Amino acid sequence: MNTQLKLSIGQYSDKGVKPLNQDSYGSVIPKEPQLSLKGAAVVLADGISTSNVSQVASETSVKSFLDDYFCTSDAWSVYTSGLKVLESINGWLFSQTQRSEFRYNKDKGYVCTLSAAIFKASTAHLFHVGDSRIYRLRGEGLEQLTKDHRTWISKEKSYLSRAMGVNLDVEVDYQTVGLKQGDYYLLCTDGVYEFCDAEDVTSLIHANEHDLDEAAKALVQHAIEKGSDDNLTLQIVRVDKLSATEGSPLQQQMEKLVIPPLLQPRQEFDGFLILREMHSNSRSHVYLAKDLEDNSQVVIKIPSVELGNNPAYLERFLMEEWVARRIDNVHVMKAGMQNRKRNYLYSVTEYIEGITLKQWLIDNPKPDLETVRGIIEQVAKGLQAMHRLEILHQDLKTDNVMIDTNGTVKIIDFGGVRIAGIVEAENTLEQDEMQGTALYMAPEYFVGEMISSRSDQFSLAVLAYHMLSGRFPYDTQVAKARTVAAQKRLKYRSVLDEEREIPAWVDQTLRKALNPNPFKRYEEISEFLYDLRNPNPKFLRGPRPPLMDRNPVRFWKSTSFVLALTVVGLLVYLQTK
Repeated sequence: MNTQLKLSIGQYSDKGVKPLNQDSYGSVIPKEPQLSLKGAAVVLADGISTSNVSQVASETSVKSFLDDYFCTSDAWSVYTSGLKVLESINGWLFSQTQRSEFRYNKDKGYVCTLSAAIFKASTAHLFHVGDSRIYRLRGEGLEQLTKDHRTWISKEKSYLSRAMGVNLDVEVDYQTVGLKQGDYYLLCTDGVYEFCDAEDVTSLIHANEHDLDEAAKALVQHAIEKGSDDNLTLQIVRVDKLSATEGSPLQQQMEKLVIPPLLQPRQEFDGFLILREMHSNSRSHVYLAKDLEDNSQVVIKIPSVELGNNPAYLERFLMEEWVARRIDNVHVMKAGMQNRKRNYLYSVTEYIEGITLKQWLIDNPKPDLETVRGIIEQVAKGLQAMHRLEILHQDLKTDNVMIDTNGTVKIIDFGGVRIAGIVEAENTLEQDEMQGTALYMAPEYFVGEMISSRSDQFSLAVLAYHMLSGRFPYDTQVAKARTVAAQKRLKYRSVLDEEREIPAWVDQTLRKALNPNPFKRYEEISEFLYDLRNPNPKFLRGPRPPLMDRNPVRFWKSTSFVLALTVVGLLVYLQTK
């Protein structure tokens, strides 16, 4: 049974003894599926007292964070979404100060502190700049989770060492903490925490646990009574129930729709006319269809009825269209238009008239280097579009690359993708089963190490290597190397061949991209593409690969010839004695 994350929030702010309240705060608990995909957001900002416009900075920061965070891609992780939004807000604040009369006196500019918490699945994601604070109250223990960005000159004097809007770039503290039912999280400004001790906080929250707004107000009033001389703002978040969803938010769609029966040509199905079956196996059935609304041709894919009770399979099945709908790139398969309600569980994608790269290689078994470069560069553009959304393909191979009739290369089949935002929404501690094809997979998959964009880079380099040689750099040895020590013993086979015109520096480029150690590969795919076209001076200066790597057959022939001469020489020597 699936249960969603449930939170209770109480908030209160007071100007205190100041004539103007320069604090700002806000919170959003969205409905499903956004709650599972993006989480709930609570944010607080404190304008600096030396500025007459800092309340604009704090109000803008809070409103912009809550508006923009939920507009970021569902595929992005909380960290990426939050950081990009904060960088954007900081840039706007800084530019406002630069355009104003306070450009040379930042203490009077658009500057504020900010603390934000995103509650997603079973984790709290904390972002922090300045000296506002985030606390956690678990049981009777109150713990400060953030560090004040304040530098003390003496016991009486200090200044903010970090804040929003001070510089063009901002350094944001980020951390994650696990949630437990009954936890309280407190976001507060210095006007509150400097005048309330742990005992005050614990007693007043527990005394008003049924009305958190009243609890926040009581703590603020307590701080005022203790002599607080600043604006006071407090937000209290209680974790009432943890999310118990076993899997990603896509499972909600699975539960609402049923698997359709096998389709037949000329059959009308959910507004489509089935034209013919394109492919069928034990896992799915693929049909060419026509949309009856606009007469466009699309591809409809339905899951196998036999796997209807396999949630992991169905989730992967739905992932394909989910990804295709979020990536707008000519080198990535597009999803079909979704302009009407669906009654069954299936996916709709564009129809690509062409052939797979696997078939193309059968028709063109020895492509020249420039043709290979052109295809690899197009595949790379598709991968880069996916990586910008923190999506890893994980199953790049010749079967999953299409070349249409215009020569445009497209990546297809997203059933094995890894999406940062979806992974965060899952509450399972079990590791996903490996996706992909062993011959193309990076070594880190087989030892359970961290997967990154460099893993897709490895698969892309395998694709290039295979197109140039018809072989694989490590054959099946990668899948057999299940320890780091075993992977260090993997031996790269040179792509150079006497019958193919391949420069030695291209071989060195592939060797680097195919290094078993992901940290010794290129940092970015763009670097790999550049070196694939332009000789890297390091490779030109480096020693030439040994003959055994360049041409093993010639090496052993030469070795055998030398040994044969040695034997003949010994026989002649023995006969003359």
